[in-house]
Amino acid sequence: MAFGTYKKGARAERELIAFFSGQGFEVIRAAGSGVNSMSPDLLAFRKGRQYAIECKAWDAGSLSFGKEKVAMMGRWEEVTGITYLIGWRVSRDGWYLFPIHLLEEQGKTFTITLSKAKVAGRKPEELV
Repeated sequence: MAFGTYKKGARAERELIAFFSGQGFEVIRAAGSGVNSMSPDLLAFRKGRQYAIECKAWDAGSLSFGKEKVAMMGRWEEVTGITYLIGWRVSRDGWYLFPIHLLEEQGKTFTITLSKAKVAGRKPEELV
């Protein structure tokens, strides 16, 4: 992973942490989440609402994940009972958060298009 990409992703994670914290959530950023794919990037909790969020800052027409990563996200959600969301930050457009079941299998990956994320995803404000 390029260092610039890591910095962009970490900055995006901090932005989402600040948003949820400002809305009264307790937020945990998973240490080493970019290295250890076994845990989500963020966990957010408030009065019975629980979200596990995999954060991506990616300026492209689609976002893809390997099959193993998607299977891990599904297992994590099943075992913990915590809603697992993908948070996709697009420059000058903000965040789109959506459940993993919106990803579509395409060969060796699971993918979502930006247009689908915009229609089916939710803005962070809608989750509070």
